[in-house]
Amino acid sequence: MLILVLVALGIGAVVLFPVPWKAKNNRVVQQTRIIIPKALNARGEDQDNVSELLAREEAMSAKIALAEGEIIVSVLNGNFDGNPVEEQFVAYRNLLEIESPIYLTFIHYDEASRAYKRLWSAPSAATRPGTISLYTQDLLGDRSICVLLSGMNGLGEHTLTIFRLNPVQMNSVQMNSAQTNKPYSKIAELRIDGNITIRETERSQAYQMGLSRGQSFNIAAYGRDFESSNILDQVEIIFVYNTGNGLYEQRERTRIPGTQIEQRRVRDLLGNPKAFEEFITGLWYFLTPQGTIDMRQYIFFSPNNREIIFFGDETQQVFTWQNSAATRYGLYISSQNISVTTLRRSIDIELESLESIKVRVFEDVRLKIGVNAPWDGSYRKAGPPENRDQKKPASSSAYINAYYDSSIGRIHFMPNGSYELNAGGTVRQGKYAFFTINDKELLEFRPDGASGGEARPAGSAAGSGSSRETYLVEGEYQEKNAGDSTAAEAGENEPARAELPLRKTLTLLRVRIGARGIERLHEGAISLTLASE
Repeated sequence: MLILVLVALGIGAVVLFPVPWKAKNNRVVQQTRIIIPKALNARGEDQDNVSELLAREEAMSAKIALAEGEIIVSVLNGNFDGNPVEEQFVAYRNLLEIESPIYLTFIHYDEASRAYKRLWSAPSAATRPGTISLYTQDLLGDRSICVLLSGMNGLGEHTLTIFRLNPVQMNSVQMNSAQTNKPYSKIAELRIDGNITIRETERSQAYQMGLSRGQSFNIAAYGRDFESSNILDQVEIIFVYNTGNGLYEQRERTRIPGTQIEQRRVRDLLGNPKAFEEFITGLWYFLTPQGTIDMRQYIFFSPNNREIIFFGDETQQVFTWQNSAATRYGLYISSQNISVTTLRRSIDIELESLESIKVRVFEDVRLKIGVNAPWDGSYRKAGPPENRDQKKPASSSAYINAYYDSSIGRIHFMPNGSYELNAGGTVRQGKYAFFTINDKELLEFRPDGASGGEARPAGSAAGSGSSRETYLVEGEYQEKNAGDSTAAEAGENEPARAELPLRKTLTLLRVRIGARGIERLHEGAISLTLASE
């Protein structure tokens, strides 16, 4: 009975006080809006990972404030004097000085005052901030700390300044005031218009185990041979550490003959960063010590996109092209990895010949990722250079007399400028012409519509409406034989022609010629082989 009473009361409440369902459905529910702040990038580029940005800011900040006008160029953190507290080498320049050199200062933690102090500063031979590389190394084999600052100066010379930690143990108890003012001493300062390399040698197992000292590393510097008329001739100067006076001294000097290249072309390239950037644009394959091309390792330079791609050990690394500086023999490039922004790489490129360059890569040794390929060495530009050297000038005739076999049939090039393509019993005819643009050999086909439709050597469908097709020509030439056809065989009514050497093989790559020059089309290449009639 009680249940019936409760149900009756509930029904009455609904009738007397109806629920406003429609009002509830029409109501707009305001939800909380979450806003994530984003920092604006002044360069307009994508934002880096937050952790990488924080790491970069921390890596490029000094433990103490520098003086007025002093701008940080590079920072190296570490434990350099045996003290467990982290210290710093800071490379900086002074904006208040005209043509200020890059200075190096050491910031040490003082346990007595429990604060960081700036103990020592000294100038280096470098002056260009964008070229600086700062790192430490045991050059002398005695496990003493040597800090190396390499870079370029305003004359386009490579420089290397080396400071060594004084033998006295660096701590606030043992160091007197004189030693505190000069904890590091300069043992080398080199300037040369070529490049400078540390010649690392393998040290004994006893050195690796800390039982004995190792052999000191020599320094090799390469510069212009002013006694030679060839611009590419160099001298190699070897510097050896003298334990008597604690300095690196010149020990050997050797002349290195360079490639004989047309000197006017060399002068156009060297000293002109823009011209050299255009010269190195494209793909370069690594040359092995045996002189063969290693297609598993290459460098791709793209000045227009400001990008450099390294491929080796089945790993591709993309770097942003930041700065270029002309050197005596080529170009010095500063770059930064697009994924790991704290990874920087400097590239010194020298002209070896009009088909090859010599590359030296300087890694930011503070951050090693995996095992990188040995990038140092010579590189050859992609493409068969021997074919480019053998190309005939544009004044040569556009016609040949030869048969070529291919997967799409046999092609007969006639000396009157006509061709026949025999494919499965179907003969297609037309006109052809060989010609050159910017030292690139091209072949144009003009099919004859009255002889069975378009003849398309690339094998595409007929009826596309194309009246002519142009192909980039590559392949290997054969030696000229006494029995080759001559201009007299063409007949009285045919134009006289200068003889072209026949290629043993032909590779045709479909292209388009327009306002942008020669553009490759995404069609498969076709290979032809010289055949007998």
